[in-house]
Amino acid sequence: MSQAATTLEPPASPGLPGEAARIRGAWRAARQHCIDDFRAHPGRLAQLLRGLCRGAEAALREVWALARMPETAALLAVGGFGRGELFPGSDIDVLVLLPDAPDAAVQAAAERFVAACWDAGLEIGPSVRTVQACVEESADDLTVQTSLLEARPLCGNAALARRLRSAWSVELDPRAFFQAKLLEMRQRHAKFENTPYALEPNCKESPGGLRDLQILLWVARAAGLGSNWSQLLRSGVLSRYEARKIQANERVLKRIRAHLHLAAGRREDRLVFDLQTAVAASLGLSPEPTKRAGEVLMQQYYWAAKAVEQLNQIVLLTIEGRLWPELAEQTGRPITGIDGVVDGMFLDKDGRLEPADPSLYERDPPAILETFVAFTLAPGIRGLTAPTLRALYHARESMNAGFRADPRSRAAFMRILRSPSGITHALRLMNRTSVLGRYLPAFRRIVGRMQHDLFHVYTVDQHTLMVVRNVRRFFILEHAHEYPFCAQLAASLEKPWRLVLAALFHDIAKGRGGDHSVLGAQELRSFARAHGMDREDTEFVAQLVAHHLTMSRVAQKEDLSDPDVVLRFASQVGSAPLLTALYLLTVADIRGTSPKVWNGWKAKLLEDLYRTTLRVLGGQAPNPQAEIEQRRAEARRLLNLYGLDEHASAQLWDTLDSSYFQRHDPADVAWHTRELLRRGAGDGSVVSCRLAPHGEGLQVLVYWADQPDLFARICGFFDSHNFSILDAKVHTTRAGRALDSFVVVEPSLAQRYRHLISLVEVELARTLTERGPLPEPVRGRVSRRVRNFPVQPRVDLRADERRNHWILSVRASDRTGLLYAVARVLAARAISVQLAKVSTLGERVEDTFLLQGEGLGSERTQIELESELLAELAPQ
Repeated sequence: MSQAATTLEPPASPGLPGEAARIRGAWRAARQHCIDDFRAHPGRLAQLLRGLCRGAEAALREVWALARMPETAALLAVGGFGRGELFPGSDIDVLVLLPDAPDAAVQAAAERFVAACWDAGLEIGPSVRTVQACVEESADDLTVQTSLLEARPLCGNAALARRLRSAWSVELDPRAFFQAKLLEMRQRHAKFENTPYALEPNCKESPGGLRDLQILLWVARAAGLGSNWSQLLRSGVLSRYEARKIQANERVLKRIRAHLHLAAGRREDRLVFDLQTAVAASLGLSPEPTKRAGEVLMQQYYWAAKAVEQLNQIVLLTIEGRLWPELAEQTGRPITGIDGVVDGMFLDKDGRLEPADPSLYERDPPAILETFVAFTLAPGIRGLTAPTLRALYHARESMNAGFRADPRSRAAFMRILRSPSGITHALRLMNRTSVLGRYLPAFRRIVGRMQHDLFHVYTVDQHTLMVVRNVRRFFILEHAHEYPFCAQLAASLEKPWRLVLAALFHDIAKGRGGDHSVLGAQELRSFARAHGMDREDTEFVAQLVAHHLTMSRVAQKEDLSDPDVVLRFASQVGSAPLLTALYLLTVADIRGTSPKVWNGWKAKLLEDLYRTTLRVLGGQAPNPQAEIEQRRAEARRLLNLYGLDEHASAQLWDTLDSSYFQRHDPADVAWHTRELLRRGAGDGSVVSCRLAPHGEGLQVLVYWADQPDLFARICGFFDSHNFSILDAKVHTTRAGRALDSFVVVEPSLAQRYRHLISLVEVELARTLTERGPLPEPVRGRVSRRVRNFPVQPRVDLRADERRNHWILSVRASDRTGLLYAVARVLAARAISVQLAKVSTLGERVEDTFLLQGEGLGSERTQIELESELLAELAPQ
């Protein structure tokens, strides 16, 4: 056996020795007794963790004797087991410590011990090392170094265990250990997107999880400041209030983790949707009027994680000050020249802000918000010192109604919103320190609130601050390349702070019941009155909040080629400045829901709606015929670049009605024309495919003999090949040919788009050539999230304004084959689809179809169609 760590797998055992079987039975009985007691008395968390630990210790000592381990070896508990805690699903981490240069007999005994542990039902995480190997590996491996920090002797050679402790302590550098653990924590947080507010957080590893509390104890122990919260209190690292809060939130997280392990029947540290309801029930949580039991659980978790994140930062900065006292004792530079902040009230201590008077917040609560004015405006400030964070944490009770009503507080908050830079950082820091929720009680109600539409991947407060960030980026030169059009519009916008305020309030009324847009506008008006905003600014921001969903709904669900749609939207908006602000807010909002939601297709729809509406607001009434002529002229110009015969294109265009030109860009018209003329379509058939010019996806052209089930067959093909349809435009020429265009995406498109283009052009043409009945749709597996949060299917069928077409809206849980299933129902009733817009919002789809069909005017047909569609959309 080498001196390096040895990981031993449990060997296959033909049968259990009698003693091992006895130990296994005793261990299982002891474990089950602890779990049964905890289930009967959920408050006995400490008894559960200690009881499991004691039971495992007793079993290990028996196995140690059973394996006839030599007197020269020792057994140590490490990890959580070393701390004296064992969760129901956790591994039992142990270190088998061997003497220097172990001989074959000692190696064989160690292997025998590990095998006997598994035979006895002890799921150990073993490592086998000599003292020298432990010291050498701890120098290169932070995990080994951390495990040795908590190593606790169980049995065997006590002198060997003491020698390990002595040798390892000599090598430990508290400063280097602190820096390494800090870097490790930052890397771990980055894996979880630096937020504790994921919909399925890891209660151990996510920011604000149990690991963040363990890091505090590790670095404190390495620095000689204490190994538990009571010792940290005595050493002055924690105040009595902080120690009480840290222990209370630790209990919340540990209880959740324990119940999570029991609900899963194994080690599971992720609060996955499947288990949230079960864990909530085991914790005795009940549904509330606007929250499910699982949401109540998650809000409790988020509040605890938020407090842990806050306390983690305070304690780490305090320990850092103990390890580097020369930095902590530096005299700060007084901050001066900031409007609304008294000169010298705050100090700049190596780039961190600190009040000159430690008792400032207690005697002068409005100074709390003035701290963030200074943080935003003072050059070179990158954070707050530990005393500042601690003072803010202790001053939460001072942030009461009087604090909120104080004119200085209100002026300071408006000063933050109107700052030229640093707004996002200030608001995020205010949220982390609980100042934002204390100052805006309506915001406090959305802290940690989940959005179980699976469209948003963040809690409401985190989504809100993400939208604020996105809005601010439109005004920052360094980010102009991300969204050039938005940056261009933002540069012309007056009073950018109004857009920031709208972003802050747009979802502030989520979870109350009723229309959160309307309620949010009411909250905004109350805020405006209290903060002395004039009527024009108030109405501008209130309209943004009230209509923050309108633009995306119109763009993604209505026919933008219809002049009435644009006129109606323009009348709702009313002015060009409000339209520009609404466009920017809409883009920022969609991008703030999830990294996967925004795409080039949505960007183009919104931009098209913006430009069309802007012309209307500028006094240019919609003129469909003039628009068509303009598009035809631009398409001819593009075709001329390819030297194509205008006469040939004119013959093709004569077979197309005006709706075709209204719904397609000149570039798309030119591409369609070029492909059909190049392939000599005539009365033949064409399937052509290319990379979509706007964003990701493929653009597919189908020119085929018209037939009632053509749209359904195309949808069936895309469905069977794992393509998702984003957009579909369906036309029938005067010559009786279908000219349909689609925008589709596929998961592996970026890696193999050439192959997929060839596949679509060849295989789709072959599919459309085949005849026979439409195949049954593929009944794909429903995702885990949808099973736990199903969407109630809804179907809405109504005539458009002129009753020329019918608009079908479909809402359901997403699954494979859904669009094809809808298309089959429509094909069976000879209903043709003129336009399809498909929106996938997380695990929910909201599709809109523009239909034509002779029987749609019949009320009986409408009821039958809706019933058939609901049956197809029902969860499988």
